[in-house]
Amino acid sequence: MASPNGEKKELCPDGSSESLDQGVSNSKAAGSDHSLSTLSTHDECFHSQQFSQLSLNKMENYFLKGQLTDVTLIAGSRQIPAHRLVLSAGSEYFAAMFTSNLREATQSEVVLQDVDGDALWTLVHYCYTGSVELHEDTVETLLATACLLQLNDVVTACCSFLMKQLHPSNCIGIRLFADAQGCQKLLQVSHEYTTEHFMEVIRNQEFLMLSADEVAKLLASDDLNVPCEEMIFHAFMSWVQYDLPARKKDISRLLALVKLPLLSPLFIADHIETNPLFREERLCQELIMEALKYHLLPERRPMLQSPRTRPRKSTVGAMYVVGGMDARRGATSIEKYDLRTNSWSNVANMSARRLQFGVAVMDEKLYVVGGRDGLKTLNTVECYDLKARTWSNLHPMSTHRHGLGVGVLEGPLYAVGGHDGWSYLNTVERWDPQARQWSFVAPMSTPRSTVGVAVLNNKLYAVGGRDGSSCLRTVECFDPHTNKWMSCASMAKRRGGLGVGVVNGYLYALGGHDAPASNPSASLFDSVERYDPKTDTWTIIASMSIGRDALGVCLLGDLLFAVGGFDGQHCLKVVEAYDPQTNEWQQMAPLSTGRACACLVVIKNTHPS
Repeated sequence: MASPNGEKKELCPDGSSESLDQGVSNSKAAGSDHSLSTLSTHDECFHSQQFSQLSLNKMENYFLKGQLTDVTLIAGSRQIPAHRLVLSAGSEYFAAMFTSNLREATQSEVVLQDVDGDALWTLVHYCYTGSVELHEDTVETLLATACLLQLNDVVTACCSFLMKQLHPSNCIGIRLFADAQGCQKLLQVSHEYTTEHFMEVIRNQEFLMLSADEVAKLLASDDLNVPCEEMIFHAFMSWVQYDLPARKKDISRLLALVKLPLLSPLFIADHIETNPLFREERLCQELIMEALKYHLLPERRPMLQSPRTRPRKSTVGAMYVVGGMDARRGATSIEKYDLRTNSWSNVANMSARRLQFGVAVMDEKLYVVGGRDGLKTLNTVECYDLKARTWSNLHPMSTHRHGLGVGVLEGPLYAVGGHDGWSYLNTVERWDPQARQWSFVAPMSTPRSTVGVAVLNNKLYAVGGRDGSSCLRTVECFDPHTNKWMSCASMAKRRGGLGVGVVNGYLYALGGHDAPASNPSASLFDSVERYDPKTDTWTIIASMSIGRDALGVCLLGDLLFAVGGFDGQHCLKVVEAYDPQTNEWQQMAPLSTGRACACLVVIKNTHPS
């Protein structure tokens, strides 16, 4: 560009200009290596804050007036003149169409098959404005079209809108729509909503109108939030009866997804065995026979395991961890674990601190037995009503005990062994809930404290523990009908402070230590042994992830949980669960606070038979 005096000038990046020769001269004079476009101290850059928005507004006006357009989009009966540049800038779909060798790149008219014209117009308008209105009656069409045009921000906005609209009456439809569109987040959220509100969902038309394949997907889920398996059977029958002639062919394959062995025998007899719909189908009869065998032959249950014997997560009840030792030397809180959500929540507090006590459940109430308060060993017993959320005191035991084991056998509660503050105990007391009194039964052959106690095949087992001089390998079991203790095969390891549990007719001994009382953390075990009462033998199985003693052990559903414990330095938050079918441990949600010597119990769901 020439100046009025004939000098050549060039534009600077900001649109200003200066003499080319002058610029070179100034640069040399300053000894600078800067480019010719370097601004002098008197130059400046100007940036309009509103330029982009004003330009878009003008483009929108051209679009609305049909001016300067270079392509017309056709969807159904709708024709939409627009600008290739704007469409390509807003949509990856249009960018690929108009910047490639596709014939649409040069066509003045582009037909979009199977696209809703109104939704297309709305989304083309969005390319000019960056905003779109969402309405309940059109959002699904808009989402489908936005997925096609690869307008990801609009897809996300539509999905968020639909998540807020989820209801038991529409969640199945939204779930199916999300699956068809490949919207994974919306699919996940709508599926979780469906499983969470399943009891309400099955009362709505959407469920009854589902295809057999979609019903099968739901019935196969262990995440359905139902109080009992009986409700699954009722939902299945409601779907069948809605269109019986067309759905009779699917009865046997869908009945196979109902966990019949987990239904009560009375329910099977009243609702299934006599139902004429199942008499003609051989597979249905085999499924019914499988369920009856599961109830009639409990000793064969280890061989009868299948997906139908694995309970749904919501039907197993809730696991409670009570008290124990924490970093402050004594936890009083009670945490509740939900298997379906894999989460813990605080539900109550003990009335006072107790350590090395026992816990059991009778009549849906939590019994806390013995222990020590930090100064003295206790014989007191408290009862917590989970529904009323109140504590009450019961008659105390005859003997003060900490480090005891507790079990419920055929009604009464047993307090086994422990330490009275002076000596190790082999005595056993029994609480009769009908007579509401304690009485002694036959003593064990060996004094045991920090003993593992469990009930298996109508017998009470006392496993390991300490007798004052060492940790024990020995095991004995009590028969309430003969009032006698009998010796069983010894474990492979001596184990004090172990945890015990029962799964499918086997007794499990977890962790513990084999060390002198002066240094109990010197030898902590991660190993686990399993006892078979039929062969009176112990077998080593998969180890836990960490060596520990003073851990809590409990069966929840068909998983054996190992909770908390002491690793020699810290009270642990770690929680892991053992699957007997795979012989594997898996990590579960940790406790909110580390606990050792905590007690675990499960309170099962109550439901009509």
